[in-house]
Amino acid sequence: MKKIVCFHLDDCPYCHKAKRAFEELCTENPAWKNIPVEWVEETRQTPSELKNFNYYYVPTIYVDAEKIYEANPADDYAKIKSEVKKSLEAASK
Repeated sequence: MKKIVCFHLDDCPYCHKAKRAFEELCTENPAWKNIPVEWVEETRQTPSELKNFNYYYVPTIYVDAEKIYEANPADDYAKIKSEVKKSLEAASK
């Protein structure tokens, strides 16, 4: 099982949707509740802590060192949930 790292902002509506998608998907598939997910609030990090991650928009989801999803302002909830599901699937392999 791989670790998920999700960069977010506390006041971002897309990030709230991603968190909701994680909760729903883990309820639908309880095995995913065992996947370690680290939520990293971007503004609480130093530039040196973020230097190994290449992204602009949040939420951005990494599985190990691979970026799986970076939000786009046009993404709706269905798209975000689909990408969160891909992340959970990738982490469970």
